[in-house]
Amino acid sequence: MARAEAAVAPSARVGVSGPAAAAPALGAPATVDPDTHPGRWRALALVSVAVLLGMSLWFVGSAVAPQLQQRWSLDGAGVAWLTIAVQLGFVAGTAIAAVLNLADVIPARTLFAASALSGAVVNGGLVFADSLTPALVSRFLAGACLAGVYPPAMKMTSTWFRQRRGLAVGTVVGALTVGKAGPYLIGALPAATVTGLVALSSLSAVAAAGLVWFWYADGPYAFPARPFSWSLVASVVREPRYRQATGGYLGHMTELYAYWTWIPAFVAASIAADAHAIAPALTRTSAIIGFAIIAVGGAGCVWGGAVADRIGRARLVTLAMAVSGACCALIGLLFGHSLWLLTPVALVWGFFIIADSAQFSVLVTESVPPHAVGTALTLQVSLGFLLTTLTIQVVPLIVRAAGWPWAFAFLAVGPMLGIWSIRRLSRVELL
Repeated sequence: MARAEAAVAPSARVGVSGPAAAAPALGAPATVDPDTHPGRWRALALVSVAVLLGMSLWFVGSAVAPQLQQRWSLDGAGVAWLTIAVQLGFVAGTAIAAVLNLADVIPARTLFAASALSGAVVNGGLVFADSLTPALVSRFLAGACLAGVYPPAMKMTSTWFRQRRGLAVGTVVGALTVGKAGPYLIGALPAATVTGLVALSSLSAVAAAGLVWFWYADGPYAFPARPFSWSLVASVVREPRYRQATGGYLGHMTELYAYWTWIPAFVAASIAADAHAIAPALTRTSAIIGFAIIAVGGAGCVWGGAVADRIGRARLVTLAMAVSGACCALIGLLFGHSLWLLTPVALVWGFFIIADSAQFSVLVTESVPPHAVGTALTLQVSLGFLLTTLTIQVVPLIVRAAGWPWAFAFLAVGPMLGIWSIRRLSRVELL
């Protein structure tokens, strides 16, 4: 993308000085002037591809887990830590980035590229790991680096869109969702080597850094930079609309990663009719179904963004959490039954569980001053991913105690609390 695209007419920035500039009412349908810059769709495609490539560092742990499990004789807990370590690293990275205001002090393009390159380097440590401990260190550091990839990507996308910001950020999250599903598709194919998969993911991150560094420029709705301030996080948290939007996001995250992590095992255990199998052997059928369940969320993100721009973000996230929560509470009743019954419900859940995710981030961009958007987004995702490290661990405890039919039911509390928080944010009628 030509650098000239960053030089927009001064009039393009007029009025973009506070939350009200993004929408007339938080969570309501957008009525601002339509996005017209000719480079906006190219920018969206570039950022989406860069996110998909850069976030491959996160997913490679899941892709190589079966081989590492066999190589090091890992139990189910050891395999789970390959995923949890990335999330803990991401939480630590986003927490540090929020406190230091990195996403508002450093240009998003620079932060994204530097973080993706750093992640590519530390990810390579997985090739040289000879036991679980150094592998977890590599995974943790990769997660910390990704704190400079995902939140800045949402901020970068938002600089190109206002009226259709929901669709734009939804597309970026959709690309991330499809990438998340990739390891399960790989699991259904002939096994590749650990070295090959790690190298491929690191090269993908390098490519992501290059795309953003050489071809990305902020759009006409760029957020102003600001000097470092220790008080910025506190200022963000004091904003009631931010707290309510983040409350909805935390309700959403209560179920999201626990579902993504354990639904392939749920399907495999259902096929085997073993209600207490914590780590059932994944068959090709269960791996393909697991891929489809997560990948369909990519379409859900795009759909959610388009609908939110039309009917309002508060109504969309309320609808999505209501459907998702219902599936969460009911899917256990289908355990052990025909896949022709189980799979459609799991796919509907996979579609709606992520359809609202990007809209919580868009709500944040509309609820805080422009100079605090980067820090606000980073803090939001940090809190959300910290919560997921707990809910992921609770599922196997329930399986051991009560079996898979009850494993997901407790997650329905998240959407319920999320709806309550969003209802406080903006009074809407349920569809």
